[in-house]
Amino acid sequence: MKKFLLIIIACFSFQFGSYAVEGMWIPSLIDMFHSDMETYGINLSAEEIYSTNQASLKDAIVQFNGGCTAELVSDKGLLLTNHHCGFSAIQSHSSLENDYLQHGFWSKNHSEELPCTGMRVTFVKEIRDVTEAIMVGDADGINDRIKAMEGENTKGSLLAKIKSFNQGNQYYMLITEDFNDIRLVGAPPSAIGKFGGDTDNWLWPRHTGDFSVFRIYADSKNESAQYSADNVPYKPIKSLPISLKPKNVGDFAMVYGFPGSTFQHTASGKLDFYMNEERPARIEMRQKIIDLMSPAMNANDQIRIQYASKQARIANAWKKWIGQIGGLKETHAMDKKKGFEEEYMAKAAEKTEWKTKYFGVINELNELQKENAKYEFARSLFIEYFYVGPEFMNYALSFANLANNYEKLEAEGTLQEELDNLMRKQKGFFKNYNKALDQDIFNALTPLYLSYVDADLLPENLANTWQRNGYKIYEKSMLLNQEKLEASLTKFSKKTVKKILKDPAYLYALTLYRAYAAKVAPGYGAYAEKEEDLMKRYVEGKLAMFPKRKIWADANSTLRIAYGKVDGSSPRDGMQYNHYTTIDGIMQKYDPENPDFQLTARFIDLYKKSDWGDYAQDDELWVCFTASNHTTGGNSGSPMIDADGNLMGINFDRSWESTMSDFMFDESRCRNIAVDIRYVLWVIDKYGGASHLIEEMKFVK
Repeated sequence: MKKFLLIIIACFSFQFGSYAVEGMWIPSLIDMFHSDMETYGINLSAEEIYSTNQASLKDAIVQFNGGCTAELVSDKGLLLTNHHCGFSAIQSHSSLENDYLQHGFWSKNHSEELPCTGMRVTFVKEIRDVTEAIMVGDADGINDRIKAMEGENTKGSLLAKIKSFNQGNQYYMLITEDFNDIRLVGAPPSAIGKFGGDTDNWLWPRHTGDFSVFRIYADSKNESAQYSADNVPYKPIKSLPISLKPKNVGDFAMVYGFPGSTFQHTASGKLDFYMNEERPARIEMRQKIIDLMSPAMNANDQIRIQYASKQARIANAWKKWIGQIGGLKETHAMDKKKGFEEEYMAKAAEKTEWKTKYFGVINELNELQKENAKYEFARSLFIEYFYVGPEFMNYALSFANLANNYEKLEAEGTLQEELDNLMRKQKGFFKNYNKALDQDIFNALTPLYLSYVDADLLPENLANTWQRNGYKIYEKSMLLNQEKLEASLTKFSKKTVKKILKDPAYLYALTLYRAYAAKVAPGYGAYAEKEEDLMKRYVEGKLAMFPKRKIWADANSTLRIAYGKVDGSSPRDGMQYNHYTTIDGIMQKYDPENPDFQLTARFIDLYKKSDWGDYAQDDELWVCFTASNHTTGGNSGSPMIDADGNLMGINFDRSWESTMSDFMFDESRCRNIAVDIRYVLWVIDKYGGASHLIEEMKFVK
């Protein structure tokens, strides 16, 4: 056990540089880095930031619907997050009659707040180090020990989840609580919430009012409950005061949220694979989709509403990957990675114990990658084709249980339940589906998929099958004909099962999925298992051999702290970025002919009046600002918190030069982007006319 404790201590026995801002730190270990936060300017105690004994900042921060972050800003459960985080909810409530995407939405009272089916927020109650308890005994029993400990600590509405950190060298238990009655309170129109669109995405300077407003509801006892008309606004133990104070370069800035995934320990072989094979192929496939989807959305309002959320998700990763590759190449990331690997092996050669265990691990990782790249590549491209591309495939496969287990479902008495589930699914599917557009995407992606993936990993004769029968999927599939499908599910019989089993959409999807399960998944699974073991040993060597290095645990969708300062950047020679943008920049970008830069008449009228209320700084209305915090996906919606614990902005992006930080952080160019909270308030108050929401909040001037 002493060995594992020494490894844990080694993670935090480092010397901070005077400008060190890299890292996403585990809040429960705050005593180990709080003194460095003080050098950056924090005025809060460690207990005020993270505590299980009293209300702290962590209690005002939630994971939003499993993939973003949000923060409480009133004692009535009011939440702020990004517009793009709430986008699917806004889209689901939108129609041609009530186009909240185009016009925005502002509830006037609690009764007008819109329930968001399936949405949840997650509070972190406690983070416990359970490394010693999990690592004791045989390694083969780790999963059993995790399961047992999670079961022992899951009580009532509190859920215990143990997650691996530092590639399996540490384990922490998170005690969490979900709230499931979440309602949409307000959202600006896309002309504000998505201003800049794909053109500005991942870029600076930015002028996007990327925020939306939700509320948590609870039962009469203020406890978690499923949706009910009788539920009332939740009363949190902590909410964030909002700062109206001026901001300046050098001001302390903290991002507190749920970053998704980073890959700082990636070996050179895998980094090369990502940069030169996997990412370029995925970029090309998504480019095909975007090139078809965007003009169709611009030409038809119904398609625009149907595909708004899908297009945003697809384009977000597409542009991020382009910037990521560019940044890694510009900063010579591969040379730096190989340089460290040489240093690692030289260090391992210094001691017999280290040499035996760590010296060869990098070569093993790179050789393993070379031998198994085809499986990882095929898996990535299958995801792009089957789940991101043509929508009929994943949808059609959802009928497999009914088609293959009809008699079992009938015997168990669950047949009607399955039919009801499928009826609901098809209604949701067709609400946001355009068959002609999906067919265009299918025709564009299929030959590209066939050209990329090794033939021995694809279904036999897939190329011939697609060329001969691909058109039948859209012309003859019952599953893609809503009227016929509803009639068959309503009057269900054995004939319905036979129709599904012969349906061209179902057969194509099933053929693809079975080939993947038989030819790709086993190879990838075996490779991933070996890689996991090697990565654990590789990172263990880092922790053991470089105790003074700043080594933080990769992001894994758990609560983390990143801190830095409000700052501009100079990512390239001759380029100097200011640290903030103003509403004047919105008008400079305004272009009624470009869908990414359109504005509403109301916005233009308010701009001309120059009534910034209490939200201006030096007679300017700030829109966005940058800081030197290390962030990634999942940090969207995270609060930007000042030195005194007040909310000063909502994190929503990184600069394009920063997207490389998932693999390698460069403090000279990596900046996170936040929408200024004062602009958020101006939009809510002056544009939305929702002053009743402003009245809920507490302000610091």
